[in-house]
Amino acid sequence: MASAILDASAILVVLNAEPGADTVAAVLGEALVSTVNYAEVVAKLVERGGAYEQAEAALRSIALTTVDFDLGLARRTGALRAETAKLGMSLGDRACLSLAEREGAPAFTADRNWRDAVSSVEIRLIR
Repeated sequence: MASAILDASAILVVLNAEPGADTVAAVLGEALVSTVNYAEVVAKLVERGGAYEQAEAALRSIALTTVDFDLGLARRTGALRAETAKLGMSLGDRACLSLAEREGAPAFTADRNWRDAVSSVEIRLIR
């Protein structure tokens, strides 16, 4: 069973050795990440000037366990739009929340606007 679900922001904190990295590193071995959030991290790393190969190497270095974004997660992610629209949450944010809800594990994020996003998910702010 997963002890944490990681948002893209939490993964980037680890990769960039930012404040909060130790909190995320402590749960990496038991954490899950949606393939949607994985894609977000790759996109952000490439956007910042890295090659795709460098992004993949960085992600392999922290040995993430990914979960495919299936139809059940897609449905719940879409349904969460009504609950989270006022917070401006993205598709990736909602994908993380829906996986955390399904797995019964806390969502780890650096995004403070998540604090009271969804009552059915425990949010752990990493900084």
